[in-house]
Amino acid sequence: MPRPIRAEIDLAALRNNLNVIRNTAGTAKIWSVIKANAYGHGVGNAYTGLQATDGFALLDFAEAIQLRELGWEGPILLLEGFFEPDDLALVDRYQLTTVVHSFWQLASIANARLKQPVDIYLKVNSGMNRLGFAPDRLQAAWLEASANPNIGEIALMTHFANADNAEGVAEPMSLLDEFSQTMRVPRCLANSAAILWHPQTQADWVRPGIVLYGASPSGKWQDIARSGLQPVMTLRSEIIAVQQLYAGHRVGYSGRYRAGGEQRIGIVACGYADGYPRHAPTGTPVMVEGVLTQTLGTVSMDMIAVDLTACPHADTGSPVELWGKNVAVDTVAGYAGTLGYELLSAVTSRVGKSTR
Repeated sequence: MPRPIRAEIDLAALRNNLNVIRNTAGTAKIWSVIKANAYGHGVGNAYTGLQATDGFALLDFAEAIQLRELGWEGPILLLEGFFEPDDLALVDRYQLTTVVHSFWQLASIANARLKQPVDIYLKVNSGMNRLGFAPDRLQAAWLEASANPNIGEIALMTHFANADNAEGVAEPMSLLDEFSQTMRVPRCLANSAAILWHPQTQADWVRPGIVLYGASPSGKWQDIARSGLQPVMTLRSEIIAVQQLYAGHRVGYSGRYRAGGEQRIGIVACGYADGYPRHAPTGTPVMVEGVLTQTLGTVSMDMIAVDLTACPHADTGSPVELWGKNVAVDTVAGYAGTLGYELLSAVTSRVGKSTR
């Protein structure tokens, strides 16, 4: 039989989360972000669960082609744009919309032989300092794009650096409002955090990412507890062995956990090679047979030790939830010093996926 670990993808939760965003975003259309293999959930699964979206946004050409081959005929947005001029052949063939963040991309589009004009999203650097035209160069970029016969519709896009914290979006929104007085184009501004907490950013299109999968943009599940969003992925496994410890017995590499007395522990088929965070410390929550307990010792490549004190009837074959409906992925991530984004997208290919 296959190793018992699996990621269960709840398609009904995906549909629910899209509806929550739809109700939150008012009249704005929705780009459902499915980059990084749909944050580890699988592009095919996301496509099935998010059929009611207005468009899909991603990074990888292979994922864009996969969507077309699955039958999606609507818009697809390349969030990092194209990477070299030859990529425009794929943009043209598969009718993709591309972000444009550099003048070399504008020049490449102007020199390309296309069957039809390509729709673009001009990206402005509003403080993130990753991709995008500096504010003092955006007007020139817009004028160049507007004069290019190989460019069809133009929209304006940015990404907020602080929508998930107290600094908020006031400064970049002031900058964008100034541009809007001269650039009469659709705008796509709001990421997950902005959709939930800054309604003034919703504009013409929004780009929900992590919230579609039921995790929090802030990394704290409490921040979305009343939003109606539901976790989509449940990472499940089983106990594959039970050990009896006595006072002084240590657990795992470097013996970082030491038993204070008699104690039963379970060994779970899950480790950092599956995507579980290696730095999750003793005490990270885990559920065994519906009972909340904790991890013990160092996470191994393929196994985790868990405390069975709270569930004395647990034995080999007992079900384990690493994260999901009962143990929030954000909680596990918090113990490991990271975010739910990383844990979901880091689930490895050796973990089988099933849907319900």
